[in-house]
Order: sequence, then structure tokens, then C-alpha cells
Amino acid sequence: MGQPLSWTRSPGQAPSPHPRSRALSQHPRRASEPTTGPNSPSPSMDGTSHSLGDRTITPGSPEGTPERLHLELTGGGNNAGHTVVVDGKEYDFHLLPSGIINTKAVSFIGNGVVVHLPGLFEEAEKNEKKGLKDWEKRLILSDRAHLVFDFHQAVDGLQEVQRQAQEGKNIGTTRKGIGPAYSSKAARTGLRVCDLLSDFDEFSTRFKNLAHQHQSMFPTLEIDVEGQLKRLKGFAERIRPMVRDGVYFMYEALHGAPKKILVEGANAALLDIDFGTYPFVTSSNCTVGGVCTGLGIPPHNIGEVYGVVKAYTTRVGIGAFPTEQINEIGDLLQSRGHEWGVTTGRKRRCGWLDLMTLRYAHMVNGFTALALTKLDILDVLDEIKVGIAYKLSGKRIPYFPANQEILQKVEVEYETLPGWKADTTGARKWEDLPAQAQSYIREMGWCWQIQRFDDPAVLDQDRADPGRPHPRQWPQ
Repeated sequence: MGQPLSWTRSPGQAPSPHPRSRALSQHPRRASEPTTGPNSPSPSMDGTSHSLGDRTITPGSPEGTPERLHLELTGGGNNAGHTVVVDGKEYDFHLLPSGIINTKAVSFIGNGVVVHLPGLFEEAEKNEKKGLKDWEKRLILSDRAHLVFDFHQAVDGLQEVQRQAQEGKNIGTTRKGIGPAYSSKAARTGLRVCDLLSDFDEFSTRFKNLAHQHQSMFPTLEIDVEGQLKRLKGFAERIRPMVRDGVYFMYEALHGAPKKILVEGANAALLDIDFGTYPFVTSSNCTVGGVCTGLGIPPHNIGEVYGVVKAYTTRVGIGAFPTEQINEIGDLLQSRGHEWGVTTGRKRRCGWLDLMTLRYAHMVNGFTALALTKLDILDVLDEIKVGIAYKLSGKRIPYFPANQEILQKVEVEYETLPGWKADTTGARKWEDLPAQAQSYIREMGWCWQIQRFDDPAVLDQDRADPGRPHPRQWPQ
């Protein structure tokens, strides 16, 4: 029997990974960027990260010594992005799973992903120049994945222009066509990989109908139908060897020879279409439920759920950001943390750690462990603030507001902790961290109420100040 899946997720505004904070195949990797939509917060309101939207790889189940490692991607598209650093080389990934670098791993793009084929091959070619080899032999693409067409990307841009003209603001999408492609999927007019590889004449007819539908909605939209069909026919032959029945592939992976399976989420929790900071979200489910719908696997096969969290909060694009610091603190976090979106190059907004956001992400995802990143960015601060609660009309609220206007009005209750003023970049175990840094991490552990943590003391409920209200006392 295969081992349970290990799911990695960026907690809603969850932080992004730092070059020195985690490893992929024993090599450090760097932070990602939000995905579609606003590239919203990720506790760092940013992917997996960073960005409220990014994906990351974390250690798999400790049991067994499987021969091959399967790394899966469940949703989103090439709107998500992050940098992976291996042996001093930087690779930028958007559609390709991070594990494609690992020559001993099989990487799988699931049915929940929307795939822009020109973007996939362009991404692969850029990374080949940096040293990526034989990636096509290690990549499997689900036949049920929907396709993003060039006109979807054009429509994405037109919609942003319309929003700006009509409402005076836009969502801040990456203009990669993700929203329009998911709209076609929901309207049941979309086209999938299996359609492209089947009867091309039938595919062409459906493609032309879909193109005409979009032109009727956007009269200024120009589409080179025949030119795009010619390119797609060429891409069909290039991807044919990589395409598999995704459901059967996952079933075999779970029930065949023992192996470790890691699942990557493309975006952070607060970019989730249902649970994120709507409408400043992406167009797919990037919380843990997306593992089942984006790969076609049963819930009971999900094992550990790892929350990836920055030591502070970031967000790309517009949208509510209660703990944002539009001052020298925000500037310092942005510059020291190199907070720029990988896909768009946009500057990330930065602020103090928001425990209400983290707690909310935990409510939705049920994290079993926490992967803390970028702690060293705070090394130079004399004191560090942590948002421990939201207030409305002077009263604490135990929930994360769904309405953006209400979220904009919340008052953040902060706790101020002493900084450690020491270099933590060389820390490799708990004892290496200064006492103040350990206290800062414990503050996060208490809020999350996570059952497993690197330091057992995190679960110790003794507090330095017993009289201060404890997060566990918040109304449930």
C-alpha cells in the first residue's frame, strides 16, 4: 500500500519560504509568489507563500523508504510562481512542480490545474538553459486538466481594464488567463487535454465555438483562430507521451509499491476561491480540499498537512491587509525579505505577523505541523509586534471576517515581543535559536494549537505572564 499523502499549504496569508529556511532534496529553496488574482496575502498574505499564493515542498511522511517520490500539483496555473535554488542555480517555476528538479522523482500535474501549453514549454526551455535536464521524462500530465488558451489571457487583461473603468479598481490578476479558463470550465464549454489528444477536427470545432463566444462578449478581442489551432496541434504531439489518466495514475501510486507522495498547493489559503479574501482571490481551491478535487484521491489518503508560514505577513496586489505596515518597518521587511512576486515582479506589501489569519487558515486546513520560514528577516529588529486578535466596535471577534469592507475596519490588537538582535541564518536546530526567537515561535504555536511541532515546549501552556488572555480562551 502507498503511504498517506503529505499536503503542503500556505496558510492564508501565509509566509513564503526563504532561501535558507527549507530544503528540496537537501538544497535550499526560495520563496514563491502569489498566484492568480491579487496575489493575495499569504501569512505573508501571500503562495504557499508567500504571497498569499504560492506553493512549497516540505518533507514527506517519515515512514518507509520508497524508491520514488511523487510530487503533485493540484490547482491554479502559471499565475503562481516561485524560485527554487539548487547548488547555487536559480530555477523559476510556474506550471512545473518544484520536484521536477529531482531526477529520482515523478512530477504530476493534476486535473485541477489549468494548463497554458505555450507557457509550459516556454518555462521548461528557460529552465533547461539553467541546467534542467530530461524534465519531459519525469513529468506526467492528467488527461482531465483544462487548457488555457491565448484568448483567455487576452480576456483576463480586458476584464481588468473594465473593472478599473467601471469600479475604479481591479482585482490585480497576473493576466495569465486563469480566471477566464476556470470560467469556461464552470460553464462546461472548456476544453481539456484529453480533447486535444482525441479527434482534432472535433477539438477545432469546439475551440472555434469557444473563441466566438468570447468575441461576442468582448467585441474588441482579436483571435487568430487558425494560427492558434496550428500551434495547439503541434503541442498535442509534444505532450502526448506525458499524458496519463490522472485518476488511475493516482490510484496506482497510492496502492502500488510503497512510495512517498508530496502534494504542492499553488497558492496560499487566503487566495482560495471559497475561503480567501474574496474577490481578491484566485479561481481555484488552494486549501486542503483541493487535494481531493485537484488530483482525484479519497480524503482518507491524506496524511500530514503542513502549513507553510512566514515569520511576518506579506501580500501582493490590492485587498484588505490588517497588519500591513506602510512605514519603515514595512520597507525593511520588503527589502530584507526580497519581497517581489516571481510571476509579475510586483512589490509585496509587508506587515507584522497576523495570528488571526493563521488561526483561520488552521481552522480550514487542520494543519498537523508548521513550516516556519524567513525568521532571519526579523533578526535586526529591537522589538517585534504580533497581531493576536481583531476588534470591531471595541470588542474582540473570534472569526475572520468574510466581507472585505468589514475586514478593512477591524482594529488589530498587538502584543509586543522583544527582538533577539542576533544572526539566526546558521540555526539548524531549536537550541541554536536565541531565547527571544524561541518565544516568538511559541507565540505562533499557541495560536495555531498545532499538535506537532519541532519543539515539544511549544505545547507547554505555562506563560511568562499568566494574567494575559491566552488565545485558547478565545470564543470558539
